[in-house]
Amino acid sequence: MALLPPLPAEEWDDKTRAAFIGMLARDRQNPEGAGTALSALAHHPDLTKAFLGFSVYLLWRSTLPPRLRELVILRVAHRRDCEYESQHHVPIAQEAGLTLDEIEAARIGEATDEFERTLLAAVDELEDKNRLSEQTWNALGERLDKRQRMDFIFTVGGYGLMAMAFNTFGIGLGHDTEPGQER
Repeated sequence: MALLPPLPAEEWDDKTRAAFIGMLARDRQNPEGAGTALSALAHHPDLTKAFLGFSVYLLWRSTLPPRLRELVILRVAHRRDCEYESQHHVPIAQEAGLTLDEIEAARIGEATDEFERTLLAAVDELEDKNRLSEQTWNALGERLDKRQRMDFIFTVGGYGLMAMAFNTFGIGLGHDTEPGQER
């Protein structure tokens, strides 16, 4: 049972719908269009609006190349045991060029590319130690500039936070929007 089920349609007001401006098309600013995860967040419109701005940046405007971003998100989702994030990002990862085999490998921290292995190990380091060593920071710097490394850290943290919230609220796959439709 969900600790925080989707906000019922009759409780969506103008403030709730306004929280989704820029994230969802006007016709999707409702419980059915928003899907399970976003409809649960609708209980707190001010928090939702603030957090979704950050979330939209991480997913669509970050300086991380989409392939690397999705590797990071898949690893975080696996480590945080977040089925919603893990499954929701499969089609997004495929759009970013990952194969199903690469998606499965990333979840368990494996990759055929040396830099991608370094990236996944850096996710683990952040998750385990809440910081990166200078050695790891520099290793990431072989392919990522400072802004990209900052976006990497915030992607790990942001998706870790979402996993924590989704797992606590009891957000499962349910009847949700198609992954990637939050644009």
